[in-house]
Amino acid sequence: MASSSMSRGAGSTWTAQENKAFERALAIFDKDTPDRWANVARAVGGRTPEEVKRHYEILVEDIKYIESGKVPFPYRTTG
Repeated sequence: MASSSMSRGAGSTWTAQENKAFERALAIFDKDTPDRWANVARAVGGRTPEEVKRHYEILVEDIKYIESGKVPFPYRTTG
């Protein structure tokens, strides 16, 4: 999904700072917020409403994949 590359533009990876701003913005602008994606994009900075909406859709798909049990928990040994 998102990585820490500094590249820009449609389909580019997101920086750690952008992801943090994205997470904070999602907490502020919920699904009932008018112009949600424009507000999130403004909070992130340098991203379009379409880019932040797509980033959110990818996040939702990742969560569904994890919750479906298709991602194994890390194996740890004790000792």
